[in-house]
Amino acid sequence: MTDALKKITLILGGARSGKSTYAQQLAATMGGKVLFCATAEPLDAEMQSRIEQHRSSRPLDWDTVEASRDISAALHKMVAGYDTVIIDCITLLVANCIGENTNADTAEQLVHGEITTLINLMQLKHSSYILVSNEVGHGLVPENRLGRVYRDVLGQANQSLAAQADEVYLMVAGLPLKLK
Repeated sequence: MTDALKKITLILGGARSGKSTYAQQLAATMGGKVLFCATAEPLDAEMQSRIEQHRSSRPLDWDTVEASRDISAALHKMVAGYDTVIIDCITLLVANCIGENTNADTAEQLVHGEITTLINLMQLKHSSYILVSNEVGHGLVPENRLGRVYRDVLGQANQSLAAQADEVYLMVAGLPLKLK
């Protein structure tokens, strides 16, 4: 894959809208060696089950790196060896960065730092990137402060990534709508 073909694709959508499936389909059509970066942490039995379902849905020849935070550091030395890197998902990455922090300014700084280093890595154009993230701004206003901070900071992260992306898709009921 030449540098001219390397691109950043952001896939947004609600829960269970088909984001991950579409990301995997895109990566498969791009050809070459694929690295899957998983940001989920198996904190309970349900999440462990979801992680196992995601693992089993990926082709066996794809490599996986698991990084719940500081994904740029985890990916930095690896990406040059891959044509495509899928990061699934930004939603959990943001949640992992925020943790229990309800201070909006601190949460914003933590996430901004994580997203900025990721953007810097992607701009090196070693690989194409497919990013998966939830669009949480279409729902109700969260009832607690942490939920509102999370919604706001994730929305800002999605905007930053969309500004850098060559293509942006919104998934609805398994159907991709190209926004950019």
